[in-house]
Amino acid sequence: MTNHSIQHTIIIGGGPCGLAAAIELQRNGITPLIIEKRNIVHSISQYPTYMHFFSSPELLEIGDIPFTTANVKPSRLEALNYYRTAAQRHNVHVEAYVGITAINRYENGFELEGTDRFGELRTYRCRHVIIATGYFDHPNVLGIPGEEMDKVSHFFRESHPYVGMEVAIIGGSNSAIDAALELERVGARVTVIYRGAHYSSSIKSWVRPTFEAKVAKGSISMRFASRVTEIHPRHIIVETEQGCESIANDFVLALTGFHPDRGFLTSAGVTMEAEGYPTFNEETMETNVPGIYLAGVVASKHEANEIFIESGRFHGRKIAQHMLDSGRK
Repeated sequence: MTNHSIQHTIIIGGGPCGLAAAIELQRNGITPLIIEKRNIVHSISQYPTYMHFFSSPELLEIGDIPFTTANVKPSRLEALNYYRTAAQRHNVHVEAYVGITAINRYENGFELEGTDRFGELRTYRCRHVIIATGYFDHPNVLGIPGEEMDKVSHFFRESHPYVGMEVAIIGGSNSAIDAALELERVGARVTVIYRGAHYSSSIKSWVRPTFEAKVAKGSISMRFASRVTEIHPRHIIVETEQGCESIANDFVLALTGFHPDRGFLTSAGVTMEAEGYPTFNEETMETNVPGIYLAGVVASKHEANEIFIESGRFHGRKIAQHMLDSGRK
């Protein structure tokens, strides 16, 4: 077991909001340690290879470093380069590939327990903890027979592996629509299964006409008011308003969204409101546990997409100000 010297503040999570919080603390004379269970901005590295953000680049900026791109909306690759550069330029201290498993009270602060990628136990002590974990590791599961099969994935990276295959996409959000279009372009036979009775209003306005045209031509099969009830090796069972049907299938992409790890929060003593989101002060981002703060998507109240980089990048500013005002620096 490796013990570390006492830190002032430890940030759990090295995504854009964790990096932004670290930079804000450094500007106020506090040098935090970021502990990230994988690589920095891991969630972005898991996005589809050729994805472009919805947001314009200036809304993704952290640390007063300009985010320049030749495109209207930046790409995944450009974002990886930008956040990596921002972390390096601000000399943010990151300990990567260490997963924190517990936060315990210790004298006037906290003791964090974790494990590195070699299985070695780690302990850290600090006065304050900022939880900036994302949600990409916690997909919303369907809870149906066959979901554990290798043919099922909650992530879509790129279309090439699915050339010529029968692919079912579960979901009707932008991620599902984008995946369907990419798959159709490489020759996959795509069926989109969506529980809603109509197209989602959140679909990007410049994408929807293209998708609807593909459906009208029969290039993509669309099932509204439907849900997958069983997944089998060579077919799936879909329940519709007209009854159940069997659809030939090679792969299933369950693009049903993600959620923050609430269990980790409650184990640290953070309470949950009746609506299911963690208790915290929106002005300071401090939870009901003095010294534990939230930053980024983990502070979302209803939907994981409610707080993303655009707004979560400013949480560190609130936290730093609260530490200064309360004399915790």
